[in-house]
Amino acid sequence: MDNLFQFDMLKNIKEITHCYTTRLGGVSKDTFASLNMGFNRGDAYENVIENYQRVTKTLGLSIEQLVLSDQVHKDAVMEINEEHLGMGICRESTIKNIDGMMTNKPGIGLTTFYADCVPLFFYDPIHKAIALSHSGWRGTVKKIGLKTLEAMQRKYKTQAKDVLIGIGPAIGKCCYQVSDDVKKEFDLSFNDDIIGKIVFPSHDDSQKYMLDLKMANQCMFEQAGVKSSNIEVSSLCTSCHEDLFYSHRRMGTSRGSQVAIFALR
Repeated sequence: MDNLFQFDMLKNIKEITHCYTTRLGGVSKDTFASLNMGFNRGDAYENVIENYQRVTKTLGLSIEQLVLSDQVHKDAVMEINEEHLGMGICRESTIKNIDGMMTNKPGIGLTTFYADCVPLFFYDPIHKAIALSHSGWRGTVKKIGLKTLEAMQRKYKTQAKDVLIGIGPAIGKCCYQVSDDVKKEFDLSFNDDIIGKIVFPSHDDSQKYMLDLKMANQCMFEQAGVKSSNIEVSSLCTSCHEDLFYSHRRMGTSRGSQVAIFALR
């Protein structure tokens, strides 16, 4: 499938397979058209399963190898192993309240859901470990990206200077207007140097602001010691590109969902 987003930095590394889905190339209909990956959106179950079959076949995986997250816009990160295979798609899941997952076991497809929030891909080429975290504005304020990196450091001895990080398609500063209460949360969480790079006055409402979630995460990683050359940031805005992505900000609750999938081979 040529409708899957991949990072240039990661796509030719033989030890991993990954993607961020678009809304193209599936079988779902109407507001879900066409590659909806969310089971809880109101789409027909058989359509969603077929969509997963198409994506996993392209990645060289099976749906039985996937492990689906249970996201609550917080900062918990969980280690995933073989006992979790198929959870959330082929069998009932015991994974609850988890926005980040990591593993060093080959053949496990970490899977997280999106419709504007930021997908964060982590690859440690030295210790052969990966992680995948969902970072909306609440997760970014709570610094789930940094906490994911710290969890990899504790468990796999990952070093910030070695890790490769992909920051995937998400709502951009062009479209992400937030209120003063959200800005205040970022003011408390980030220093002034970063705030100046991620929060801007709204051009159409003096009481609101434009927020750059992707840059917030990039700055966070750079401050933690990740090399700028090891961070790839997608320029794609999920709200702008109606033809490519579902967007909660643009569509509300009547929509499908994208997923990020990341696995060691």
